[in-house]
Amino acid sequence: MDVQELIGALFNIVLVVMIVATMVSAGFTTTFAGLGKVLSRVGLVLLVIGTGLVIRPLVGWGTAELFSLSEPAYIAMVLIAVVPGAPLGVKFVMGAKADVTTGAALQVVLAVVASFTFAPTANFILEAANLGEGVSLPVGDLLKAIVFLQVLPFVVGLLIRHWNEKSALEWNGFAGKVIGPSFMAVVVLALLSSWRMIIDLLGDRVIAAGVVFTLVMIVIGYFASIGDYRTRAATALVQPGTNAGPAFAAVAIAFGNDPAILGAVTAIIFIQIVVAAPIGTRMGKDKEDPSAETQEDSGAATDSPSEMAGGASNG
Repeated sequence: MDVQELIGALFNIVLVVMIVATMVSAGFTTTFAGLGKVLSRVGLVLLVIGTGLVIRPLVGWGTAELFSLSEPAYIAMVLIAVVPGAPLGVKFVMGAKADVTTGAALQVVLAVVASFTFAPTANFILEAANLGEGVSLPVGDLLKAIVFLQVLPFVVGLLIRHWNEKSALEWNGFAGKVIGPSFMAVVVLALLSSWRMIIDLLGDRVIAAGVVFTLVMIVIGYFASIGDYRTRAATALVQPGTNAGPAFAAVAIAFGNDPAILGAVTAIIFIQIVVAAPIGTRMGKDKEDPSAETQEDSGAATDSPSEMAGGASNG
């Protein structure tokens, strides 16, 4: 086994740890009552899901076409576009002093639902784009992998929280300590295996494409929403982030950790963070601290949104 193969093997192992820890943590911090309350806001939920699972993939596809991205960058943009629900989006919401409870709940909903839609959606776009022979996804394999790695841990965490809240919150502390380092390890290993490709991407317009995609999704996320400013700010900042686990998993399963695609995915996720974080902070400037307002803890979908955001740090 050469160095590149070793890096690839380590990447796959750490990726599994990151995905499982992130989603079981989301389950530990979610309650049935709170989730039901958020889902009862049917209009808001439908707008957010429609934006994240329909409009967002179309924006990603259009961005890839607009900037005439190379094949690896094009594939990366499509994979990025079909996996909304980044836990890091909750941190952006916190920075904007927006509705963190609603933002955290909607982030979880997007991540779980996208587990079932991302593979067929990405495959449809890639085949329709006619990039070349063999550019498609093994939809069945991806669905099985993500349901096992992402949905099952979330359901287990949710049930444990329902049956034994104390144990769930204790175990969530451990999961939170695993998520941050595992995400950083995934990023470092991705950089080690594809740093030359990332440098080459600087001239491939992928950075500009990533910036445009992120800005467009923030704007759409704000206007394709209902409610007061804090709710709209929350949906705006939940929409642009990418749930990195499924995106990286697709590169590993469908493209054998192709360095060019892996590098492009890593670069775009980094761009999303660089763009969305300061925008969230700017939106929160001079806004009243939401902690000073009356909290609706009895209806919170997540017992501690800040705890979940602090633990789940993948973009």
